[in-house]
This record gives sequence, C-alpha cells and structure tokens, in this order.
Amino acid sequence: MSRTRVKICGVRDEATIRAAVDAGADALGFVFVKDSPRAIQPRDAWRLVSALPTFVTSVGLFRNASIEEFCDVEQTCPTALSQLHGTEPPNLVRDCGPGVIKSVRFHPETIRAELDRWDGVEEVDAILIDGSAGGEGTSFEWEALRPHLEGFAKPVIIAGGLNPDNVGDAIRTLRPFAVDVSTGVERERGVKDPDLIRAFCRAVQEADRARSVTA
Repeated sequence: MSRTRVKICGVRDEATIRAAVDAGADALGFVFVKDSPRAIQPRDAWRLVSALPTFVTSVGLFRNASIEEFCDVEQTCPTALSQLHGTEPPNLVRDCGPGVIKSVRFHPETIRAELDRWDGVEEVDAILIDGSAGGEGTSFEWEALRPHLEGFAKPVIIAGGLNPDNVGDAIRTLRPFAVDVSTGVERERGVKDPDLIRAFCRAVQEADRARSVTA
C-alpha cells in the first residue's frame, strides 16, 4: 500500500519550506498568479526552489496563463512540475507539458467528463480535484467523487478545504495519490503556520498507518 503524498501550496519563504520539509511534505507549490495573496515573483521563487532537498518536488502554479507567460516564468524559475489551475484548453496544456498537474473543479454532473478529458492527454501526469477555482478553502462531497475514481489510472490529488482535522477522512474515503493544502495551514490569508503544517502532515501519516492496519 503506497503512502499518501503531501503538497503544501502557496510557499513564499524559507521558514515555511523548513517546516514543510521537516514535517515530511513531498512537494511545495509556488503560485505564479499575480492577483493571488500567495503570489511570488519567479526570481524570488527560484531562490527557494534551487535550495530544495533533492527528493522534494517543486511545483509552479499557473491560472489561464498564455504559453508566452508560462515560458517566461519557466525560464526564470523552472520547476519539476507545472500545475494548471484554470480553464486551459487541451492544446495549451500539451504545450506546457510534460509534467503537468491539471486541476479540475468538482461537480457531480461534470466530473466524469473532466476525468476522461484529461486522462487522454499524455502530458498530464496527475489530476487535481478541487472544491473551487482554487485557493478558497472550499471542500466538496468526497463520497460523491468516490465511484468516479474506481479503476481510474492516473494519479489523483485532492484539494479544497483540507485541514489537519479532516484530511484523514478524505484519505480514508478516497485513497488519493496525494493531498494538497494551502488555506488549511494558514494563520491568516496567505501566511503559513508551521504548527498547522506539522499537524497536517502528521494527520496524513496517521491516516496512512490506520489504513495499513485495516488493509
């Protein structure tokens, strides 16, 4: 049984990185969306990315960026993966690949079509399912998603409204490849709390241990 990976998104400073890495986070997200309270300049992000431990994955987050805007950021701050968190069309997603995490917003009437759509795009390495357009801390009904994931091959990342108190339930319900958190580990909007990061990672680890016992 594989463990659940953890991504901490909206990282902007060295203290947050140290807390996340020490707590066992697998990936760190850097937001390149100008109007986000978690936005970071590519040059500042590169200073942080270039100092990451070898086995911690960097993820650049974009929302409806043009291919020119995407490439400009990538030239300054290349990241291991790119998360596209908007309504990007397939041709743009392909141009941004490989190594794309494609975000989709959960809706019971459209989620199956969204999963099928991006499952067919080779450049998409994983699909992130959120409860909102992103960064709003909005959860969704995990049980309603569960049947759509049966037999689905690509890695699925769950986001939206996760926090140290509920992430264990999400893992037990959906058994995702990874969970992604931003708002749920902040003490105020855009400012991460090291204690909440540690509590979140600990809750994921405890949920995994419980799964291994009952498997």
